[in-house]
Parts: sequence; structure tokens; C-alpha cells
Amino acid sequence: MIALLAGTPPPARRYDADVVILSHLRAEATVAAIRSAAAQTGCDHHVIVLDQNSPAEMRARLIAAVTPLRNVALYGIAENRGVPGGRNLATALGHGRAIIALDNDAVFSTPDVVANAAARLAILPDLGVIGFRILAADGTALDATSWGYPKSLLAAAARRFTTTTFVGCGHALSRACFDGLGGYDASLFFAWEEYEFARRAIAAGWHIEHHGDLAVTHAVAAEARVAWQGERWRYFVRNRLMIAHDWHGYAGMLPRGLIYFARGVLAGRAGATIAATIEAVRIAAGRPRRRAGVISRGYIMAHETAHRLMGRTDAAISADTDASAPARLAPRVGPPVPSGRS
Repeated sequence: MIALLAGTPPPARRYDADVVILSHLRAEATVAAIRSAAAQTGCDHHVIVLDQNSPAEMRARLIAAVTPLRNVALYGIAENRGVPGGRNLATALGHGRAIIALDNDAVFSTPDVVANAAARLAILPDLGVIGFRILAADGTALDATSWGYPKSLLAAAARRFTTTTFVGCGHALSRACFDGLGGYDASLFFAWEEYEFARRAIAAGWHIEHHGDLAVTHAVAAEARVAWQGERWRYFVRNRLMIAHDWHGYAGMLPRGLIYFARGVLAGRAGATIAATIEAVRIAAGRPRRRAGVISRGYIMAHETAHRLMGRTDAAISADTDASAPARLAPRVGPPVPSGRS
């Protein structure tokens, strides 16, 4: 059961944007994230914080921080539903036309990030997702650990380009896109949830863009991070193999599974890798198969495969960075129809 712990619930009417922050430990960083979100200017926005079973002393700190803020609501649940499940629950509480996600160890780099992101989503009918530039703790250098795009695009990090995924640390979603796709896949719990969402969005006709002029500063808090030696690696391998099966069946799982096994052996995680692979095969059998159409396959080829496999010249990258265009076709509202099971 979800409970309002402090603050003011989002208005029942439509407004520009919700800023969604998930909380689980990291008290000091979470308070900084909340204050940064509440201080955004230039649009009608509300901040929704969902605490997922943090200790009582941390909740008390969050309550104290939220109580004096005008446009923030702090909710709590008695379990940790993971990143996608938590985002789904928190997002459903609001009514903003844009959904801005901010990790609880990050802050907005400027006071107008939310307003600019919401405005851009509003004027481009097929723009479903905007990924923000993720800066390191100094607020200037790029956070290399959060670069989720081909290396050939590093030179365009401060510009705009069309892409096939986005980084969860800081991003904006069109609510029409989010609702039309049914939100994130909560079964993933942690890792690859943005990539899985992006694949469904592309198949449904939505565009995804990186806007490097919109940025968040990422503290990369060590507290509460899932260790690579533990559950983090399990979710990383399991979830990526499940997504491969979603679109390509067991034939798609095999090559990636072999790569992960080799990496696991080199890192001393062979047993954990095998266990994660077995779990992925078992769960994948019950997941619906999806099919990418000709247009979405072409989109992925142009904005992902070409960068990773063939390389791109600086001229091609520059041409790709002026991606936003107001006269594009609106996407299908509903998710792609599953094509059956393998």
C-alpha cells in the first residue's frame, strides 16, 4: 500500500511536467535531488518522490526536507519494487504532460531543464523520449560511466542527436508515449529497463533523442548501489538476454549469452553468469515475442548499428545532430502487437 508521507499531492488537472525521484537509502543525495527538482523554473511542474522501504531515520529526514516545499509530494511503500516498478507507480500518481526522471544521486545542472524538456516534447508529436547529458560530480566533465551511446557520438555529447536508447539518470518522457506503451517492464527490476522501453517505443513509431544542452550532474553515490559481484551482474545478464529473446527468440540469446559467459569467466563470475542465463531462458519462455517492422529496423540501423559497426564520419554525426523536426508523423498510440511465442 502506498502512503503520502509529506507534502502536497499532485493536482488532479493536467500541467506541464512531473519530476519523478525514487528513494532507497542515500539520504543526503536524495534531499539534494528533491531540492533541485523543486527549484526548477519556467513551467508548471510537480515533484513526486517515492521512497521504497528506506529505514525510518531516513524517511524522517526526507519528511523534514519535503514539508516546507510547495510543489513536492513524498510517498512511501513497504517494499523495494526496483527501478521500473517504482517509476511506474510514482508516474501513475501524477498528471504532467511530460515525465522527467531524476536519479536520487543527481541534480539538475541548470534551473530550466524541466521547462525546456517539457516544451520540446509538447511541440514534437512523435518525440517520445529525451535523454539528458550526464555530467560528472564536478558539473563540467562528461560522466563516462553513464554514456549509453556509441563511442563515435562522444564528440556530439553536448549537441542533439537521434538515438535508440536513453540513460535513466536523467531523462524526459512524453506521457502519451509512456501511457501508450504501458510504462516500463517492472519484471526487469534493475538494469536495461530504459533499453527495453526504447525498443518498444521505436517499434510503435516514437523517436528518441539525446539533447546535450539539457544536463544533470551525477554524484555516482556508492551507497545503495547494487554490486557487480552480486545482484547487479545477475540482472545485467538476465535482463539483456530476456530482451534479446523478446525480439529475436532463442537465436538472439545465443551469441550474447556466449559473450557474457566469456566476460563472466574472465571476471571470476562464471557460476553467476550461468545461473543468470538459465534464469533468463526460463523466464523468456513465458514472455511475448515482439516484431520490429521495416521502419523501426531502419531506424535502429541508421541510429545505432551504423555507429557501432561501420563508424560514422564527423559530417554524418553533425547531420544527425539536427534531429528535431516539427513536421514528423505522430506515432501509434498503442504498443506493438506481440507476434506469439518462440
